[in-house]
Amino acid sequence: MASIGQDNKKGFFNYPEAKKGPDVPYKNDRKENPAVRGWFVYISALILENIPLIRNQVWRNAGFGDLRKIRTYLEYFEPRYDPTVVPTVAPRSPFESKDDLAVDSNGTPSPKTLSSHRYYSVADYTAMYMSGDLTPTAVAKALLPLIRKDTSPPGQYSIGWFDSKVESIMAAAEASTLRYQKKAPLGPLDGVPAAVKDEYDVEGYTTSLGSVNDYTGQAAPGETITAWCVKKMDEAGAINFGKLHMHEFGLDTSGNNPIKGTPPNPYNPQYYTGGSSSGCGYAVASGLIPIALGGDGGGSIRIPASFCSVFGLKPSHGRLSFKPCMNHSSTCAVNGPIASDIASLTAFYQVLGTPDPSSIFPAPSLTILSPSLKKVKVLGIPEVWFARSTPAIQRLCRSLVDKMVTVHDYTIVPITIPFLSEGQIAHAMTVLTDAATLLPVTNNLTSANRIMLALGTVTPAIDYVLAQKLRQLLMQHLAYLWQQHPGMIIITPTTSCAGWKIGHKDDLKYGISDGNRTLKTMEYVWMANFLGLPSLTVPVGYVKPEGSKGEGEEADEGTEGRVPVGLMSMGEWGAEEDLLRWGCDAEGVGEERRRRPPIWVDVVAKAREEMKRT
Repeated sequence: MASIGQDNKKGFFNYPEAKKGPDVPYKNDRKENPAVRGWFVYISALILENIPLIRNQVWRNAGFGDLRKIRTYLEYFEPRYDPTVVPTVAPRSPFESKDDLAVDSNGTPSPKTLSSHRYYSVADYTAMYMSGDLTPTAVAKALLPLIRKDTSPPGQYSIGWFDSKVESIMAAAEASTLRYQKKAPLGPLDGVPAAVKDEYDVEGYTTSLGSVNDYTGQAAPGETITAWCVKKMDEAGAINFGKLHMHEFGLDTSGNNPIKGTPPNPYNPQYYTGGSSSGCGYAVASGLIPIALGGDGGGSIRIPASFCSVFGLKPSHGRLSFKPCMNHSSTCAVNGPIASDIASLTAFYQVLGTPDPSSIFPAPSLTILSPSLKKVKVLGIPEVWFARSTPAIQRLCRSLVDKMVTVHDYTIVPITIPFLSEGQIAHAMTVLTDAATLLPVTNNLTSANRIMLALGTVTPAIDYVLAQKLRQLLMQHLAYLWQQHPGMIIITPTTSCAGWKIGHKDDLKYGISDGNRTLKTMEYVWMANFLGLPSLTVPVGYVKPEGSKGEGEEADEGTEGRVPVGLMSMGEWGAEEDLLRWGCDAEGVGEERRRRPPIWVDVVAKAREEMKRT
């Protein structure tokens, strides 16, 4: 952990000094980067890998050298390479009961009635298991034919899955069924169907990170390779239905993967799910599972959650353990949950957040969700930055925020943050340079990633250090804003664009390199990664798809192929629980806007049919 920081804010370790950044106007002089597709992706990769002059020119054209333009502002800031800030005491919850579920007179959790737009939640599954209306075994038997790739034909939804181990899944389901028969479940996740991004080691599975390579870890004798968060899932009784697809190495945000397969967006198959946790967004939005474990180094949880109209939490840097696995982007990436609803997201986070023995983070509260007792609830809006999104996205987000102000007494304050464009470049430079160091051999990678890794190889040391100096400046400025507005939650759209349309059919075969679109998807999400902040995305509505009448405008009930839009919040380091309570408010006021996608599958109905047959 970096030593840069201070311990002068009570309740934190390594908290940045609160120091207002310079008053500079927003400026974005970034040049256009044309999309490269088809065979040109392969040719461009060869050119960049073998002609240094062109590689350096493209690096400059992408804006990576722009930090030198603000060098005088950065000279007297020490570089900060690790954004980890640790709360030293567990947050106090305003809710003291240890049961977050609705409880009937018999003490059995009772799910809400499933409306035409609701998903089955974690609480719904456990309530049906407790009542005997459903069993984890029936759910497994109903779900496996939908997702298996090893059948002929493959399952209807198998495009989201990398692999599923049938025997281990059925064994886990049967063990959970027995526990419920004895009225002795392990907890709120027992028997709940879940899955894991192909980024984490799991005993019995290969780890490929979306590539053709095998990166499966090696365990010491008597130890397991299974990642800490997956181990906690297993111990809580969740049924891991296998590994989900991802963008190769998590190095872009579309979810396009010509090697393993590209899941289509559940709302519109002409659009991507977003990435890199593409399979997670697809599986949860389609109704197959209520929770999935993803990863986020540059929006890779929040972008697919937004594009697929589900919920995604990027925790504070370092809060959730990777051990014994490696964090492949150690100064920006975290693991975290995607879920169908806020209560499920919270229950999953509470399990994933169990500290490993070496962690100094406190465990999450067992009683997160409740009406907040805060007298002042502040939402900070960086107006100039907010306006970078399309008009329809702005209207959808602002209308929901306005409703939260009316219904839940939030107060809006305008805020300013310096060097937003430069900060996004600094984050991208850091991630690509780290990736190029990690992956020196690229001949068997996708061409689009070879292009990005080639750019990562030419970053001068001066520019890399300037990026870390800017990280320090921005962290100190954010600390200053929280000093001025304690408990403030920063609000922006999740992405500045509405989805990412598949440009050409060949893009799924050859891949796509579209720097402009990547930057639009990452317009807002980069900050939480670069500065180590927790961040949450919630569904906010839909817009009309490209190519339709009124494209880009707000969608109505009759719009076909509607494109989901997300609203994002960022909190102070360690403020996950504040964000989840805010998310609960947002979910409530925005509930009438949400609709399930056309391919949503009723797993519970199929499981009940299975129970009748057996």
